[in-house]
Parts: sequence; C-alpha cells; structure tokens
Amino acid sequence: MNASVNSLNWFEIPATDILRAKAFYEAIFDIKMDEMEMMGIKMAFFPAEPQNGKVSGCLAQGDMYTPSMDGTKVYLNGNPDMATVLDKVAAAGGKVLMPKTQISPEIGYMAFFADSEGNSIGLHSNG
Repeated sequence: MNASVNSLNWFEIPATDILRAKAFYEAIFDIKMDEMEMMGIKMAFFPAEPQNGKVSGCLAQGDMYTPSMDGTKVYLNGNPDMATVLDKVAAAGGKVLMPKTQISPEIGYMAFFADSEGNSIGLHSNG
C-alpha cells in the first residue's frame, strides 16, 4: 500500500430516520450537516473540506442501510477531549456504551456510544 494513501477514505453511518440522525450528530458534535439525495439515498454530510485528502463521511438512509450494533466500527474524532461529546449523547437521544477509557498515554482515549438510530459508534481523542 502506498504510504501517502489513507486506508479509509469514506464512511457511511446507516440511518432509518435521516432527520433524527442528523439532529443527533449535530447536537453532540455542535456541527451543521448538509443534506442531499442521490440515487434514492438520503444523505447528511459531516463537515469536510473537499479534495483535501482527509477522511469524511455521511449519514445514509436507503434500502441497503440497516443500523446495527454489530459489524464494522467507525471511530469519530472526539478531540480535543471526547468528554465534551459524551456529555451530550444522552440528551440527544443516544446512550454511552463505554465511557472514556485510556488506551495508552501515546495513543489516547476511546469510547463507544449508541446513536439515535441504533448504531454503535466509537470515539477517539488524544485527551
């Protein structure tokens, strides 16, 4: 693999109610998500700078998207301190599944939460 290429370049988090899911993620990350529909799939996009080479993704609602607590895990950026995000999860309609836990001093911290759609989502932060 070319060292200048990311292993991950896009993610899609399944949703059964795109507006509810969008409201959840906007609330816990204090962001604005733009919406669009493409090929019958409703999407709400996490903030990104197009063509900058950094990973981004969206919420996706469509026939081939089924929220689940099992399967692939996505870790979203909780920097600088994921406690800020975790403190908003319950009020936004989710549930903290694993509190902020140190992986190691060098790697930082991780946590898991259930989103409004029933997905298990990871968080990572340095602090």
